[in-house]
Amino acid sequence: MAVVSFNKKTFEKEIGRLNEEMQHKIAMFGTPLESVTDKEVQIEIFPNRPDLLSYQGFKRGFLAFLGKKTGLKICKIHKPEKDYLVIIDKSVERIRPYTACAIIKGLTFNNEKIKEIIDMQEKLHATVGRKRKKAAIGVYPLEKIKLPITYKALEPDKIKFIPLESEKEMSGLEILQKHPAGRNYADLLAGKEKFPIFIDANSNILSMPPIINSQLTGKITEQTKDVFIECSGFDFEILKKCLNIIATNLADMGGQIYQMELRYKYKEITPDLKPEKMKLNINNANKLLGLKLKEQQVRIFLEKMGYNYTKSTAIIPAWRTDILHEVDLIEDIAIAYGYDKLIPEVPNISAIGQQNQRESMKNKVAGILTGLNLIEISNYHLTTKQDQFTKMGLNEKQGGIIEVEESKTNYNILRQNLTHYGLKILSENIDVEYPQRIFEIGKIFEDKNEKITEQENLCITLAPGNFTELKQILEYLGKMLETEIKLGEPEQEYPSHFIEGRVAEVFINNKPAGFLGEIHPKIMKNWKLKLPVVLLEIRLDEVLGKDWF
Repeated sequence: MAVVSFNKKTFEKEIGRLNEEMQHKIAMFGTPLESVTDKEVQIEIFPNRPDLLSYQGFKRGFLAFLGKKTGLKICKIHKPEKDYLVIIDKSVERIRPYTACAIIKGLTFNNEKIKEIIDMQEKLHATVGRKRKKAAIGVYPLEKIKLPITYKALEPDKIKFIPLESEKEMSGLEILQKHPAGRNYADLLAGKEKFPIFIDANSNILSMPPIINSQLTGKITEQTKDVFIECSGFDFEILKKCLNIIATNLADMGGQIYQMELRYKYKEITPDLKPEKMKLNINNANKLLGLKLKEQQVRIFLEKMGYNYTKSTAIIPAWRTDILHEVDLIEDIAIAYGYDKLIPEVPNISAIGQQNQRESMKNKVAGILTGLNLIEISNYHLTTKQDQFTKMGLNEKQGGIIEVEESKTNYNILRQNLTHYGLKILSENIDVEYPQRIFEIGKIFEDKNEKITEQENLCITLAPGNFTELKQILEYLGKMLETEIKLGEPEQEYPSHFIEGRVAEVFINNKPAGFLGEIHPKIMKNWKLKLPVVLLEIRLDEVLGKDWF
């Protein structure tokens, strides 16, 4: 959740007086009011609405909600002019492979608008960009740049420019070591032999993403009229959405949007503000909300949330990153209808509830491990091929993969094990106090002969840890559950992420159930882990018998 600040005087002039009724409407819009002072309004924006992270974006959405400017706003967009080109060199393929770019002309800046742009950048970096890991944004004064622009990677010692808010020229490595932004985000380029840069036709470096812009070509001022915008990262779809948010916000400031040609191995044109379309079943909406809405009412409510609606189809703005499913549209209908108008009803059901036996046993296992000072974690059922295979030293061609069709994120396959998530959690918490002792009970999935199977697994991960320590935990777990758990020489091929000679097969009631072992150094390196890690993953379904579940 992010808190954004707006100028109160501007808010009341362009949106409406901040009386009690207006404050209630702000809350009903799904953006709780944090505070109001004589000069400032602070509003909480939830992570699913990054398009509201600036005043312009909030004003556009909220005015529609108030019924003042309803329906889909159409932004005029101009085709690329001469040299409106970004050449993406193949050297960035394994470093930071994608970028989405635009040019905005005819802007009039003052200190307040510059601050708004900077705040919007940082809020998008922290939310959509995952602290610049997935997306980093650069805004540059076009008058200081000669087009076309090249996006490529160079060795750190060949990168030399004056970083933003500095006076001294630095190399790429010096920026990571000495500049405040470089130190904050150095981990994003750690281990890379080359660093990415944007460079113009005069060989002037614009920036070294995702770290810092150049002081010469990367700082906008009150004299700036036209800007070049780039978003760089690993997911082209996310970058395009991010660019759409920024471009439309600057258009709302009075700018004109110009597309740019991106020259990869193929040609792309960004930004693309063409609205998306999604079917909406009114019966589903009424069933979920407990209402009896007619099609005309649905159209009015969707228009209050910034959509167009015709023939059971919602026309979705290009800057809405959160609309992934019909249920997201239904949520917006509920917001427009008014959560305060929904009447709670007690279900007409005569039944006595009790906890599922399966869940009771899972809770018992979790309680035992928590009593041993382990922390329970819970991860997505979806994962990425990079985490599931590449970082684990596995070949994705081994089969059994269940892939999500038309996934809008890089989490596009169902997980086949819990092991990689245990290591992922450790890698994302390398700065947290050790020891780190975690466990997860969850489902894994596999495609066997075109039939999807799922089973319940337990994964325990210790860092630092050793074979003997985890063996003692497993034996104690078996004792408390009155279940025979033994270790033995692997009877089948064990996973390659374990160290040879430091791995054992786990047998439960004399049936093979999984493996326990110490993680191989090459896998540790892939996850950037420096302390020894020991891990086990065992099956709970079937192996433990029906009495468990």
